[in-house]
Amino acid sequence: MNTHNPDFVTVDMRGLKAALVAHAQARRESVSVLVRRAVARELGQAESLPPPITGFESIAPLRQSQIKLSIRLTTSEAEKLAAGARAAGLSRGAYLAGLVAGIPALTTGANRTELLSALTTSNAQLSSLSRNIHALTRLLTQSNVQKALVYRDMLDTLDADIHRHLTQAAALMADLRPRGPSAEPIHRPDR
Repeated sequence: MNTHNPDFVTVDMRGLKAALVAHAQARRESVSVLVRRAVARELGQAESLPPPITGFESIAPLRQSQIKLSIRLTTSEAEKLAAGARAAGLSRGAYLAGLVAGIPALTTGANRTELLSALTTSNAQLSSLSRNIHALTRLLTQSNVQKALVYRDMLDTLDADIHRHLTQAAALMADLRPRGPSAEPIHRPDR
């Protein structure tokens, strides 16, 4: 699919090669992609590159050996693969591995970035709730009932707010997790 002449640069890594290769493998990216992103960031051109890959480390644990796989696709299929990987914020290899693993956020067309954003927002709301509970506890400890009454509405909806967060977090995490035998829930007998 490469139809242009790439620019090559040879760099003496002065002992950093092993760490660079390990970091690239952990991110399921090529060394070239990682170095290009670092150089673009240094040159102030990082906005034009896809964001770094995070969150899919469970697709292929580092201890598993990796192989390079060459596949033949039509130009249209290759473009769709690249576009899907870009939209998910993943390398093509990590994206393809996620599709093979059956990660719902990839196989259903859901936007992984939006799912992670929703989870982050829900976590921030839960964090705010935690701060409010600490403030309420402090006021009650000081016997400042008048100021503590301000938190009454929050306490009335506390159970529903936490349940909504946990439900949303569980659904989002399930959409980001590989499907398959190892992803099956563990059923424990009632105690």
